[in-house]
Amino acid sequence: MKIKEIILVAVIVGILSSLITVTSLNYLEKDNLIKDFYLTETSVHVSPHHIRKAMDKGDSNFILVDLRSDEEYEREHIVGAINIPAYRDPYTSAYGDVERIVGEFSKLPKDKEIIVYCYSTPCMTGRKVGGMLAENGIFVKHLGVGWNEWRYFWTMWNHEHEWNITNVEDYVVKGKNPGVPKLQDYGGCSIEGKFGC
Repeated sequence: MKIKEIILVAVIVGILSSLITVTSLNYLEKDNLIKDFYLTETSVHVSPHHIRKAMDKGDSNFILVDLRSDEEYEREHIVGAINIPAYRDPYTSAYGDVERIVGEFSKLPKDKEIIVYCYSTPCMTGRKVGGMLAENGIFVKHLGVGWNEWRYFWTMWNHEHEWNITNVEDYVVKGKNPGVPKLQDYGGCSIEGKFGC
């Protein structure tokens, strides 16, 4: 009887230990997933506010790439952005033009961050082109908003105290040329360090 009790206790302790270990591993796995998410998120996404502030200072360490069609780009685009269209026209994707798209991106300077944008934040074009490029050894970042948010929802992503001192018209341009951002000084950012503007 004593041996059966010892075996039973050992089995119960073993089961409980396994459950505790599995539960601990699940929490560790979740923590690692969360950590990986934020590392990926901050490596891939670029704040539009940061880009606007960089434009104001004349920072040229990045290249914005508009992925919309030539027609839409010429109608209006973010000042300074070049166009590598992933659309033949506003209604027809050009995702099949892998050689052309990869070829155009491969000509861009290697010492600058390449930041793509398309129609809107939920638009998949930037993600699809980003994946296509990554498969070909070219790595790009994503602007945290698309054209629609940049142009039509200026107050959605700019700081409230900047709504009256910035004007979206200063950050968009028409035509085939990228345009050049105006140097502007709105008093700087009151937040210092890596969490600053």
